[in-house]
Amino acid sequence: MKWNYIRILGVLAASVILFTLLGAYALACGYVYLLPSLPSVESMRNVELQVPLRVYTRSGALIAQIGEQRRIPVTYEQIPDVVKHAFLAAEDERFFEHGGIDYFGVVRAAAVDIASGDKSQGASTITMQAARNMFLSLDKTARRKLQETFVTYRMEHEFTKQEIFGLYLNVIFFGQRSYGVAAAAEAFFGKTLDKLDVAEAATIAGVPKAPSRYNPIADPQLATSRRAYVLRRMRELNYIDAATAEAANKEPMMARAHAPLFEVEAPYVAEMARLELRQRFGPSAESAGYKVYTTIDGRLQGDANRALRVGLIEYDRRHGWRGPAGHVELAAHGEPKYADLVEEYSAIGNLSPAIVESVTDRTAKAYVRSLGEVQIDWEGLSWARRELRGESLGPAPRDASQVLARGDVVYVVADAAGHAQLAQLPEAQSALVALDPNDGSVVALVGGFDYFTNKYNRVTQARRLPGSGFKPFLYSAALEHGFTPASVILDAPIVLEGTGSEESWRPENSTREFGGPTRLREALVRSRNLVSIRILKELGISTAIDYITRFGFDPKSLPHDLTLALGTMEVTPLDLASAYSVFANGGYRVNPYFIERIEDASGQVVWRTTPRRACPQCDPGASPSPSPSPSPADVDGAAAAHDDTTRGEPAPLPAAEVAPRIITAQNAYVMDDMLADVIKRGTGRRALSLNRMDIAGKTGTTNEAKDTWFNGFTPNLVATVWVGFDQERPLGEAEEGARTALPIWIGFMREALKGVAEQHRPMPDGIVTLRISPESGTLVGVENANGIPEMFIADHLPQGQDAASGSQGQQGQASGEPIF
Repeated sequence: MKWNYIRILGVLAASVILFTLLGAYALACGYVYLLPSLPSVESMRNVELQVPLRVYTRSGALIAQIGEQRRIPVTYEQIPDVVKHAFLAAEDERFFEHGGIDYFGVVRAAAVDIASGDKSQGASTITMQAARNMFLSLDKTARRKLQETFVTYRMEHEFTKQEIFGLYLNVIFFGQRSYGVAAAAEAFFGKTLDKLDVAEAATIAGVPKAPSRYNPIADPQLATSRRAYVLRRMRELNYIDAATAEAANKEPMMARAHAPLFEVEAPYVAEMARLELRQRFGPSAESAGYKVYTTIDGRLQGDANRALRVGLIEYDRRHGWRGPAGHVELAAHGEPKYADLVEEYSAIGNLSPAIVESVTDRTAKAYVRSLGEVQIDWEGLSWARRELRGESLGPAPRDASQVLARGDVVYVVADAAGHAQLAQLPEAQSALVALDPNDGSVVALVGGFDYFTNKYNRVTQARRLPGSGFKPFLYSAALEHGFTPASVILDAPIVLEGTGSEESWRPENSTREFGGPTRLREALVRSRNLVSIRILKELGISTAIDYITRFGFDPKSLPHDLTLALGTMEVTPLDLASAYSVFANGGYRVNPYFIERIEDASGQVVWRTTPRRACPQCDPGASPSPSPSPSPADVDGAAAAHDDTTRGEPAPLPAAEVAPRIITAQNAYVMDDMLADVIKRGTGRRALSLNRMDIAGKTGTTNEAKDTWFNGFTPNLVATVWVGFDQERPLGEAEEGARTALPIWIGFMREALKGVAEQHRPMPDGIVTLRISPESGTLVGVENANGIPEMFIADHLPQGQDAASGSQGQQGQASGEPIF
């Protein structure tokens, strides 16, 4: 018997050795066979995660993340301990002890599975999951399992435990298109990793086991039970105490779908950056980790967003209340679940959806999802006169019940203090773009009221008629060809006979009044259409077009007839802002740009813009400018380039960096002065509320007010605002650029210029100031009490004689007699 036992034990031992050798041999053969399909050590170390395109302001504030996968790479050191502990408790408590394959965990999982009768207990370690997610497919085959084993072994020998854990937390999938813990924190809770509490960390750690099942947004109940398991394991492993676990367990599941976080709201700019990147580097660039640094100033962008939305809301209020966005039935008893009822309505721009809870005589209470209960006082309700047919308005409401009812779903503008005003989504649209005129950099850009409801970028895509906003370029051409600000032109009816089947054209001024003989300066200040037509007729259409195209306008878009004088070509707001930069910077044509540089995933600069700049100090024909005050665009941290600190004035630029001069410094200076008068006493006088003397600009309104504009500038900032409907129709009676676009421009500039000292460009050589008769535009002597000062380009002095003073001028084209 003893001998038999010995023989049996020997056979068993031999069998174990044999099977071990055969297993080792099979494993070795499998390794040799699978070796070509395994990632090399070099490729494992150089693995590139799919990282979304990130767009920043020039100071580094995040504008957007763009890509199919939401991923925010973080280092092991950047991950809070509470997050690390939650994942160790949920996925692999012995991670820092085993060598990649946890044999104890395998045995335990097998025992639990046999006892329970299912396969709910897994034995994959964090290393195995990292290997699977980074280098292998998710196929459930023996081949893939064997590959996973070999890659796990290789990773454990080539990477530290901290590196493996960090990689795992960056690649694991959580649902909601989110990969990695940082993206998950943002997607589920709208937070960065360092802001997560214990309950939120446990929630996220419970998701990777089954992302579709334990997704806290899709199934909060299952996610809550999974969170309880993770918290229990954290307590058992002494990562948290019992009190912390209990408190976290009692927290309601607060996960909601959140869009990617951003620091500056500029979605139209982000989309422009995405298209630019695709054009330069191909479609795959969107997931290659590129970083695009734009020229956007974060502060100015926020100012632009607010000004445009406030302006459109104010315009919309003038045209009546169109009623609530919806209605829900509220139970007469009990507390309705307002959060669920308002869930289907999204915030739009600065408008928040709300459900009206109750209505009294002069107030209403409403529930706003992000704020809770708010109160709408009569001041925020009384504007809501019903919109009737034919753009007419109903009577003013006498009490709140004539406007709202319990259960109405409305939009409000609310603050954190619980105060709100009734609003509605404007039907009209607007665009605002602001440039630094010295180099063309775009510092703020808003393409519409809300990008997410309408992605059409009106700054770059909407080609509309500029109306009177075009006149300054015609007047600049007039100054170039012998006219002066004192030239007198007849403001009187004119009939232009049609040819063939065309009818005669009888243009009018917007006021339908006529001023008779009018000086050029006054005609621009008062935006006289008939004067502009006569100027264009005198110059000649070809001559005018040749000159005007210097400002960047496409000659093919300019009509070759006298309607050009009224701005009947199509331009974008960016075109106009760029053209007005010429007047602001002293005569230089700068090209607008919005990308400063592009970096790849490693931080290397792969593209950088080289803008050409206005450089008065480089031009011997113009006086050098003094050291400029910091422009609003410098507030975001960009330093002024090429400063000659030893002399206290800008140093000349290399010739290759100087923008081309397209009009003389003298022409630009006189135009600047005339456009400043538009603000002081013309169609732009509402801007006097800014209490500044260094602003200039021009309104623009087309026939029936289908397009309304304001284009204005200081020496360091140009801004253009357009207001209209996407499907062209009149904005309404009495609406014009001074009433629609100018208030938006003022709202933007008031904040943009806050703390920025006034700056006036010095008068260049070749400008003289003389006294003239305000009626005839001819020279007068100092003894003439009615004389007024006027500036002239030295080559084009006033001509003619004022009989009252006897002053003599040169006889010629622009005499005291009005042009036809």
